Formats: sequence, C-alpha cells, structure tokens
Amino acid sequence: MNIALHTDIQQALCNYVLQLADTNLILGQRICEWCGHGPILEQDIALSNIGLDLLGQTRSLYQYAATLQGESKTEDDLAFLRSERQFKNLLLAEQPNGDFGYTVLRQFLYEAFQLLLLDRLKNSSDQQLAAIAEKSLIETTYHYKWSAEWVIRLGDGTDESKSRIQKSVNEIWTYTGEMFIPSVDEQTLTSAGIIPDVTNLKEEWLHKVTEVFAEATLDMPDNNGWMQRGGKTGVHTEHLGYMLAEMQYLQRQYPGQKW
Repeated sequence: MNIALHTDIQQALCNYVLQLADTNLILGQRICEWCGHGPILEQDIALSNIGLDLLGQTRSLYQYAATLQGESKTEDDLAFLRSERQFKNLLLAEQPNGDFGYTVLRQFLYEAFQLLLLDRLKNSSDQQLAAIAEKSLIETTYHYKWSAEWVIRLGDGTDESKSRIQKSVNEIWTYTGEMFIPSVDEQTLTSAGIIPDVTNLKEEWLHKVTEVFAEATLDMPDNNGWMQRGGKTGVHTEHLGYMLAEMQYLQRQYPGQKW
C-alpha cells in the first residue's frame, strides 16, 4: 500500500518525484544534443543511448507525479507545459555540454550520486518510487561505469586531454553541492522515512569521486567552498530558459501532442 496518505506528505512526494524527473529530463535533453556530434561513432551511439535511458526514467517518474497530482495531468503536461520557475532540476543538469570531456565529467558526477541515491530508494516505503528506483538502478550502473572510464581515460591521457578535463572539474565543481542540500520536501520525506537523507550520501560520493580522480591523476577541488543552489526551488541559470523554449516549442505551438 502506498504510504502517501496525508496531504502534506503526498505534496512533498509529488514535488520530490518532479525533482527527480526534471533533472533526468533536462540532463537527457543535454545528452541528446550530442546525437550526430560524438567524437567517434561508438561514443555517439553510447551518448544517445544514455540520453534515451534518462528520458525513459523520466517518463516513469512523470507518470507517477501526474498520479500524485491528480487534476487530470499527464506526463506531457508536466514536461512541456510548465514554466522555468516550475522546474525543480539540479543546476548541474542544465549546464551546456561544452566539449566531450565536460559532458562525461558532468555525467560522472551526477551518476555517482544517482547510483547511491537509487540504491537507497529501491528500499523506500513508497512502493511505486521503490519500483522505479530498482528499474533505473541497472541503467544508472552502466552510465556510471561508462562515464568513470572516460574520466580516467581523458585525465590520464594526453597533456591536452588532461588539461581540458581538469579545467572542466574546476568549472563544474560548484554545481555538485546542491545534490546534498535537502529541499524542504526532501526533509519532510526523510522525516517520514520515505527517502534517505541526502546529506548522508556526500561522504560516500566523495569517496567514489576521489578514487576515480586519483586514477585519472586529476586534482580534487576544495569541497568546503561555496556551492551553487536554487534549482530545487525553481531558481535556475539562464541556460534552462533557452532549453525549454526549444524543447517545448512543438507542444505549445500545436497543443495536445502526445509524447
């Protein structure tokens, strides 16, 4: 039986599921921008597959969020008819792709977190959320391994590849802290025993990242410095608005289209 019985818990759960879905949607959209532009055919296909995996996970999450919301909402409404301030995705996901190294690094940092989160969520007392997490964990494990291998390959590669990905590390690092700063909804669900406390995932995430960076001969940035935040509460960088304008154009211009 689903645990989302009380109005405040159900609203918090809906917001949290939207947060997960929005992050996967926006990151999946970013990854799919590589289609036809990958450095080699094999990795072009790998990127496209990762993007499609993320979009598949997004659909399951939006369908569940629509059920929690009621109001006859659909996954299409949630993806294509919400404004920038209504999106709850992590700021990390909306950052432009940059070069190939920046893209795989962004993916690695996110998937290292997602791997830990889904492993806990699969044991959630909310059965639907647990089922989505368990199914997504298989794909996320592959995404993590793929991105980690590329971080190592580029970091421990040529002088050019190492300098580029180290520059990417230094630029993107301030966007990683938001993953471990719980929103009000996350705090509510953690107190209810539905989701794990994300603050408890940070140490294990850092361990994973440090191990890969050491093998890649990359320098770890200061993890105690200032971190970006705001995505979970609808405050985004300028990049998201441009993404949504392109992504939502068809649905807004020709209403009633189906995903």
